[in-house]
Amino acid sequence: MALRCNVKRFVRAILPYLFFIAGIPLFSGCTIKYSLTGASTVGLETVSIQSFQNRASLVQPGLTRTITDALIDKCKAQTNLSIVTGLGDANFEGEITDYNTKPLTVGADAQAATNRFTIRVHVKFTNSVKPENNFEQDFSRYEDYSSNQDLSAVESELTEKIIELLIEDIFNKAFVNW
Repeated sequence: MALRCNVKRFVRAILPYLFFIAGIPLFSGCTIKYSLTGASTVGLETVSIQSFQNRASLVQPGLTRTITDALIDKCKAQTNLSIVTGLGDANFEGEITDYNTKPLTVGADAQAATNRFTIRVHVKFTNSVKPENNFEQDFSRYEDYSSNQDLSAVESELTEKIIELLIEDIFNKAFVNW
């Protein structure tokens, strides 16, 4: 009788573990890809990001590298896709088409009171798994700054902000579908 109670207690103790171990083969072939960022990469394993050539009338040295690297970093941080140098399952290519500053508002003395600094990129995205997600589109972002400031004094900070917004827009269009 004591042996029977011990066997029952033993079976009850290990039963949940047995169900767990028995269930592993059933679910080992199933994978679910999800992201806390809302990015959908279902079916994709790789992404390639071609260098964004600078075709703007005002060429800022290093801007090509900065934008390309920012997009690579965003894909690494917010997806589980492998970055490849050839063509990936998803591919970004594009060019910087505008880099300028223009007066936005004019003060009483007919001088610019506010300037607008703009960066525009043209992006072509191809998704070999879901071609319906392919797009070719211009993305533009700007930051305003006081005309009392020289562009060279604020250019680095404004460029960083604009690139962050541009990359967010491009990434969302490609992987979040909005």
